[in-house]
Amino acid sequence: MTRFLSLPLLPLALLVALAACSPDADQQAANGASETSAPAASSASAPVASPEAGSAPASRNVIGLEGLGDLRIGEAVPEGGSFAERGAQTSDACRTVSSPDYPGVYAIVADGKVQRITIGQRSDVKLAEGVGVGSSETEVRSWFGGFREEPHKYEEAPAKYLTAPNAESGSSALRFEIGRDGKVKLFHIGVMPYLAYVEACA
Repeated sequence: MTRFLSLPLLPLALLVALAACSPDADQQAANGASETSAPAASSASAPVASPEAGSAPASRNVIGLEGLGDLRIGEAVPEGGSFAERGAQTSDACRTVSSPDYPGVYAIVADGKVQRITIGQRSDVKLAEGVGVGSSETEVRSWFGGFREEPHKYEEAPAKYLTAPNAESGSSALRFEIGRDGKVKLFHIGVMPYLAYVEACA
């Protein structure tokens, strides 16, 4: 009787042991896969990841849809910060602010909130993808597919505007101004209708 009961217990114990070992094997395989894929991912994002992982001054020159530094789309200009009115176009309805810390950058403020941030030709601020002023239209399109193309208001083709497809949704979006040389002259982060303004507050 004892001999009969012990026979099925042995395979069950083996199954439990094997089951206990399987997740470790799967985990090791997963870890191995992530380790082998990690270098490829980091090398692809090296231009972006290295400044953020390094010194703070480098990472502060990266802009996202949420804003730049402590200047945030949809929020008031932070008190005590470096962004302020500096003789630029201002009115009760719309004003612009700039900062000596960010040459070539200005923001449109309306209804007490930052509505758009513009990166101009004197700026080294870039998107996380490494795209910025001076990048080619080809580079822009390689990262940002499906952008709506419109003719430029002041320059002849091939100058144009490239606007993110989500711009009309009310969310913060991206818009590029491509010059006749096929390179980014300006780009903007913000919400409509301010995102499409061609002259600061108009």
